[in-house]
Amino acid sequence: MKISYNWLKQFLNIDWTAEKTGELLTDLGLEVEGINAYQSVKGGLEGVVIGEVLTCEKHPNADKLNITTVNIGADTPVQIVCGAPNVAAGQKVPVATIGTTLYTDEGEAWTIKKGKIRGEESFGMICAEDELGLGKSHDGIMVLNNDLIPGTPAAEIFEIENDQVFEIGLTPNRADAMSHWGVARDLKAGLLQKDVSLELITPSISAFHVDNRTLKIDVEVLNNELAPRYCGVTISGLKIKESPKWLQHRLKSIGLAPINNVVDATNYVLHELGQPLHAFDAAKIAGNKVEVKTLPTGTKFVTLDGVERTLHEDDLMICDAEKPMCIAGVFGGLDSGVTEHTTSIFLESAYFNPVSVRKTAKRHGLNTDASFRFERGIDANTTQYALKRAALLIKELAGGEITCDALDFYPKKIQDFEVRLSFDNVTKLIGEEISKETIKRILSSLEIKVNNVTEAGLGLTVPAYRNDVQREADIIEEILRVYGYNNVGNSKKLNASIASTTRFEDYKIQNVVGTQLASKGYYEIMTNSLTTPEYVSLIDQLKEEHNITMLNPLSNDLSVLRQSMLFSGLEAISFNINRKRADLKLFEFGKTYHDFNGTREEQKHLAIYVTGNQSHESWLSSNRKSEFFYLKGTIATILTRLGISKFNESGTKNELLSEGLSLGLGKNKFVDFGLVKKSVLKHFDISQDVLYADFNWETILDFVKHNKIVYQPITKFPEVKRDFALLLDDSVTFDSVNTIAKKTEKQLLKSVNLFDVYQGKNLPAGKKSYAVSFTLQDDKKTLTDKQIDKIMNKLKQNFENQLGAELR
Repeated sequence: MKISYNWLKQFLNIDWTAEKTGELLTDLGLEVEGINAYQSVKGGLEGVVIGEVLTCEKHPNADKLNITTVNIGADTPVQIVCGAPNVAAGQKVPVATIGTTLYTDEGEAWTIKKGKIRGEESFGMICAEDELGLGKSHDGIMVLNNDLIPGTPAAEIFEIENDQVFEIGLTPNRADAMSHWGVARDLKAGLLQKDVSLELITPSISAFHVDNRTLKIDVEVLNNELAPRYCGVTISGLKIKESPKWLQHRLKSIGLAPINNVVDATNYVLHELGQPLHAFDAAKIAGNKVEVKTLPTGTKFVTLDGVERTLHEDDLMICDAEKPMCIAGVFGGLDSGVTEHTTSIFLESAYFNPVSVRKTAKRHGLNTDASFRFERGIDANTTQYALKRAALLIKELAGGEITCDALDFYPKKIQDFEVRLSFDNVTKLIGEEISKETIKRILSSLEIKVNNVTEAGLGLTVPAYRNDVQREADIIEEILRVYGYNNVGNSKKLNASIASTTRFEDYKIQNVVGTQLASKGYYEIMTNSLTTPEYVSLIDQLKEEHNITMLNPLSNDLSVLRQSMLFSGLEAISFNINRKRADLKLFEFGKTYHDFNGTREEQKHLAIYVTGNQSHESWLSSNRKSEFFYLKGTIATILTRLGISKFNESGTKNELLSEGLSLGLGKNKFVDFGLVKKSVLKHFDISQDVLYADFNWETILDFVKHNKIVYQPITKFPEVKRDFALLLDDSVTFDSVNTIAKKTEKQLLKSVNLFDVYQGKNLPAGKKSYAVSFTLQDDKKTLTDKQIDKIMNKLKQNFENQLGAELR
């Protein structure tokens, strides 16, 4: 939610900095996630001054250019080459001086520089309104009031709005704060706790009156349960036009595009007071009648976006005598809204049932500013106040007259909540005793009425718009957030219980592996277990019938639980690549979920993703691509760290991978890893290779729990290394060399290492050269040359006999 600081100051006369105010809002529970600067004209016209054209002569080398001398308030006039057809001596004009930065409609910056145009020097630019961001016209330069003084900054002449906009991460329970008025109420309470007492200034509606009764719209509410309160009024004689600049600035600052003066007024009041409104073109209301009702399932309705929707019998609709006009609280119809031909409107302000609106919005996949507020619960008792506020604003902006009495159908008033508060429970839950006077002051500042006071506690009435405050615990939470979490002292004693655990606890093993990966430059990610059902169609191995579907999904993209860890990881990779972060090493501990013929299963995994270069670009190292054996090395170190040294390799059967290996022992598979298929990557707009490893974490844990740690003292006798350069057939693998070597010498041969592979010039066709080192060591004595030679000769003979090897 975006809140304009300038707009907020219309409710509270506060002179704090935006940063300081943001800190207080965060302390009050309205978390400010960021503060962004807003300028109605990007750049704020900095460097643009008023100039007076002293002379204007034709350019000697160009028919459509003029050479002007311009007084910009400096010691001497400047020469500017201008191509505008309307430039003339004696004009007052806006001049962008040397070094000024201007912006295109797309937001691209360009800087005014000294230059030569067709051989004549130019020291600035005389500007048209579109070049300054003040309008759309490019027919010629702007000619200003002749009374202006040369050298005056243009920002002082034009209406430039500079604002700070709070980005507030509003929690779903805080329906009362979904407006500038609501935020101001909270801010007022927080300031009072800091001994800053400010008056909350609300818009006056005292000028509201009926001008005549020439346009009456009959209203019938046929479903009071879904529409507990419904208000309306007609306004006639309107002139639809562009909104004034001040209103456009307010809407633009919070990310809304101005449309016309009537629609902008309803949007303004929506974000000012938190009350959604809808303006119907009165000429399009058949029979001059509005009916609030539900329609039969299957009824077709075309919404404002041009989409035909099929209605459900529980969808509340606003209808005229013949047809539906609007989905109540969600979205208007295509033919009922305000256009440039509208001269009279029926203005609606209502309170709709939050559950009904929420179900309707999700049923049709719609999420609007109105539904966002209705489904969380607005203040039913400000419905008519907001209607009158909007009506007066529309009259101010579009003229016209109020042409009927304000209608108000409110048969059963929504009551305030009665709550009893115990002082002892306040101390018990907060952990600190707060004075009774402070408690009463905080509650009063939150518009919670204190009905009676006893030694034990308070009898309270909570206003209906605080639908999240209905229990004693809620009241205590309100006290605490205004009192300040930071103001609650820390205890000098710390009580803790010691849990009995083993070294094989899941989280401990997870921390070991996570720490190891982090030390190798990997970043841990946490992705959503909810995903889109479309992903199962990417490969045949995943089945749609195995999806576990949410009963009440937030959206179609988050409607099923994932069957594979890969797709959420690829979403993260795609997001980073699109933001110029192409070298990625990521890992995640998470779960997958399946429904096998009614039996639901969840499995824990460790997923590793590698793409791009192994390290960032540096003069110390080349840009070496992450490749298959790099990932294999990472996997090997993880298994070794967990004490899993014996496993078999086989080709992977994972259909997500174009090539790869599966490591396991017997029927137990530890990990599948390899290159992700290009067809899968294409779905995520990823053009570079991605390596993926999927560990079956439960199998890993089972092996670790049964793993015995074996240790031995470090020998004091030296090791010896010998090398062979073996000429082998292309088909021979290093695994064959390693296996034969360890079978040949089981006691003294400690390790075998392949440190070079050569193929090409000076070697016979179909041959390759392996440079292999052998490490020998006796734990009881120093090896002699005779022993070493004997072992090496035996190795040579076995390589020759079994592999057809030759020494180079």
